[in-house]
Amino acid sequence: MTAETSSVPIVDFAGWSTNASNEQRKEVANQLVEACRTVGFVYIINHNVTPKTLAEAFGWSKKLFDLEREQKMLAPHPDGYTVHRGYSWPGLEKVSNAMGDEEDEDLTKKLRQVSDVKESYEIGSESNQDQPNQWLPEYVLPGFRSFMTEFYWECHGAAETILSAMALGIGLSDENHFKPSHPGHNNQLRLLHYPPVPAADIENQSATRMGAHSDWGSITMLFQDDCGGLQVGPLFSPRLKAACSLLQIENPHKPGEFIDVPPLKDAIVMNVGDLMMRWSNDSLKSTVHRVTLPTRQDRFTGDERMTRARYSIPYFVSPEGESVIECLPSCTDEKRPVKYKPIVWDDYRLMRASMQYETKPEEVAVGA
Repeated sequence: MTAETSSVPIVDFAGWSTNASNEQRKEVANQLVEACRTVGFVYIINHNVTPKTLAEAFGWSKKLFDLEREQKMLAPHPDGYTVHRGYSWPGLEKVSNAMGDEEDEDLTKKLRQVSDVKESYEIGSESNQDQPNQWLPEYVLPGFRSFMTEFYWECHGAAETILSAMALGIGLSDENHFKPSHPGHNNQLRLLHYPPVPAADIENQSATRMGAHSDWGSITMLFQDDCGGLQVGPLFSPRLKAACSLLQIENPHKPGEFIDVPPLKDAIVMNVGDLMMRWSNDSLKSTVHRVTLPTRQDRFTGDERMTRARYSIPYFVSPEGESVIECLPSCTDEKRPVKYKPIVWDDYRLMRASMQYETKPEEVAVGA
C-alpha cells in the first residue's frame, strides 16, 4: 500500500501561503478539518519544514541511537512521570490508552509484562522550567544540541500554520485563536528508534513496538522514515465505536480493524490529539493508533526473520500547562450539547503520563 492509496487523506498546504487568496486558504482549511472529522489523521505536503532539514534531523537521530548505551545514559529520562525529557531506554516507557483510574492501573501492570521494544529521546523548549531538557555533554555528540534546538522551533512554525488552518476550518472567526495558548514552550520533540527485533516476537505478542493509544495534546506532527509500521485504529463511526473501545484497552483477542499509514517522503502525518477533540466537542477525532510489524523486513525467513530498524520523529503540540480546555462556541448548539467538562492541561497530562512511566520506590534507610 502506498500513501496515495491509503485511507488517510492528503492535504496540500501550498494553498496556505502568504500570497494565497482567502478562497484558497479556506479550501485548505476545509480539507484539513474534513480529514480530521472523518479519520483524525492526514498527510500534509508542502509544509514549512524543508526536506533538507528533515534529512539532517534523521541523520542526527541515527547518530544519537548509534551511540553506546553508556553514552546515551549520560542524559537519562528522570525517574517518574512528571518530567518527560532525555533518553528513555527500551522497556522504560509502556505506551497505552490507560486513563488513570484503579482499573487502568491494574491493566497497566499487566501490559508492562510485555515490553515496548523502542528507545527515545525527548526535547523541549529551553524556557520550560517545569520540563528541563536533559542534554548529552557536547563532546559526546557535537552539534546535536544546537541543531535540535533550531529544529524544535522550525517544527513549531509548521504547527502554528496547521493550527491556524484548523481554527478557520472549524468555524472560528479568528484563525489565530490557538496562537496565544500555544506559544511553543510546552511542545515536545521526540526522536524514536525501533531496533531490529525477531518478527515472530511481534507476531506472537511476546514483544510490542508501541501499543494502541491516542495522543494527549492538541495535535501531533509525525515524520517517518521509509520503514513503515504505523497503523490507525478503527475509523470513528457509530458502527465501530465498540471495536474502538476494545482497542483502547489493547484487547489481544479483539484487536479491531487497523489501517496502514505508509510513509510519504517529507510529508507530515498530522493527527488530532485528545485536547483538540475536547475543544471541538468530538467534531474532530483523536484516533487510536499503534506501531506494529513493518511491511518491509530484512532478508531472512522462518524463525530468523527480523524487522528492519525504524526511525520516526513525532512533534507533540500542546498549550501552556494552566490552559483550561473547554468546548469552543462554534462547536456546540442545541443539537450538539457540550460533551466534556472543562479540564486543565497539566492535570490531564500528568494523569496520562502516570500510566506510562513507573516511579521507583524510595529506598528506606536501615533502622528507620
